[in-house]
Amino acid sequence: MKKNIVIIFLLLLAGFAFADDKLQLIEEANKSYSEDDFQNAIDLYEKVIGNGVESSELYFNLGNAYFKINEIPTAILYYEKAKKLYPSDEDIQFNLQIANSRIVDKIEMVPDIFYVKWWKNLLYTFSVDEWAMMSIVSFAILMMLLLIFLLSNIYWLRKASFWTGLIFVVFSLTTYLLANQKYNSFTRDHQAIVFSPTLTVKSSPSETGIDLFVIHEGSKVQITDHIGQWYEIEIANGSVGWIKEKDIRKI
Repeated sequence: MKKNIVIIFLLLLAGFAFADDKLQLIEEANKSYSEDDFQNAIDLYEKVIGNGVESSELYFNLGNAYFKINEIPTAILYYEKAKKLYPSDEDIQFNLQIANSRIVDKIEMVPDIFYVKWWKNLLYTFSVDEWAMMSIVSFAILMMLLLIFLLSNIYWLRKASFWTGLIFVVFSLTTYLLANQKYNSFTRDHQAIVFSPTLTVKSSPSETGIDLFVIHEGSKVQITDHIGQWYEIEIANGSVGWIKEKDIRKI
């Protein structure tokens, strides 16, 4: 028993020491950034990420550092990663917009049907954790209202709990669907940033495929399929074709 307690204590100490090391690296990276030593800041931020740390603030800072040394595609990649974690952050959206204004391609998006656009706007209002928390809280409230309806002998209270419960049924299901869809989009590699200066998109997953169109570094693409080293991608205007895996980095 004493041996187990000692082992647990040592593991906790190791965990605290590891967390302290990561915080120290982040502080050093922030200091380097404030002193305009952007390359050292990048090295330190990436070391923290390499240790398994992930946060919108970390990706945002790394994107800013890459932007400062004019590596725009990499800046866009990390802004997109930050946005994926914290979609409603205005600073992330603003800096991403500035970075996108610096790339060659200005692709017009195909407009969504109004209800699809409304759903997407709602989906990206909150992060996956926020949607999940709302779903859990609303379900807990729903259970409380159900208990009130089943146990109360007061007519108006049972009636109020019934109709309020119906509202929370809809709200709980909606937030669950949003959390689930957000989680799926977060965990699957659906999007990527182009990292080749000029990239010719093919009609098939082969070098002999017909040249369809050209895109440039920094452009965001949607991954729809892949065969071996080839990925089928779709760009914002709806054009579809095939590119090699080496030409993109996944968000």
